[in-house]
Amino acid sequence: MLVDFNQLPDESRVWIYQANRSFSEDELKEIKSKLETFITSWTAHGKDLQSGFKIVYKRFIVLALNQILNAATGCSIDASVHFIQELEKAYNVDLMDKMNVSFKQGEFVAYKSLVDFKKMAKNNSVSKNTIVFNNLVTNIAEFNENWEVPAKDSWHSRFLK
Repeated sequence: MLVDFNQLPDESRVWIYQANRSFSEDELKEIKSKLETFITSWTAHGKDLQSGFKIVYKRFIVLALNQILNAATGCSIDASVHFIQELEKAYNVDLMDKMNVSFKQGEFVAYKSLVDFKKMAKNNSVSKNTIVFNNLVTNIAEFNENWEVPAKDSWHSRFLK
């Protein structure tokens, strides 16, 4: 059951998929349509899942699920992963690789491998005040408060001096 992302409770579970590039406007329209279709039919053991999504900075797909109403199951999570993999193939984009880091460079969102991010930290090209995206947040409340934060306030801090 598709609902507006902003109408979901703060406890709703989130999954964040970061793209290795920005989506074009045409791609965004298609992806939004595909997300709406997927979420409308997303179920767990035949029960509708109250879910929403948002696409942030033309590169992050955020799925949210109100688990108070109906919780995700292994099969429903597998279905969402399969859907994301289909998007990867359709748009020739990487959405599943968790070994990459996104962070802000001025108004732009940079995307680097973890190895390159570590090198940048060592060379002081990024600092404790660099805004990073903590894709490990687990619910909407954490997403709103701790997703886009200075590196010093995230797991990224372990790489900074």
